[in-house]
Amino acid sequence: MAVLTHVNNDVVRIKNDVDSVSAAVTLTAADSGKWYELAASAGVTVTLPAVESGLHFRFVVANAFDTSNYIIDSAEGDNIDGILVVNGASVAASGEDQINFVASAESVGDFIDIWSDGSKWYVWGIGNSAGSITATDPS
Repeated sequence: MAVLTHVNNDVVRIKNDVDSVSAAVTLTAADSGKWYELAASAGVTVTLPAVESGLHFRFVVANAFDTSNYIIDSAEGDNIDGILVVNGASVAASGEDQINFVASAESVGDFIDIWSDGSKWYVWGIGNSAGSITATDPS
């Protein structure tokens, strides 16, 4: 029988840090655990740090944006896997480089959670409208 050790961190459970993204940014491991509001009218690229076990981020559409997509980009590329539920349909991400919040298809409240096991990123999220969140491998 396996022995599990559980460590509580009550400070983390009290509240999450929330930041707003309005310009291109490269996150670091120190940013892990934060919720990011996508709030600018023009989307930008958010680059994830190198994969590291336990890193976790949440991105939430906070305002409609209509001129360009918000792109969540893996620094290493080809290492995002998971499932997005978009307009009630499952959209698989398998070996992707980017998760995109698509301008003019997004709804306030669309979100993704993305976390790392040290070798890849795992994503899940929900988008209200068809095509609102996509997973792509542009390279």
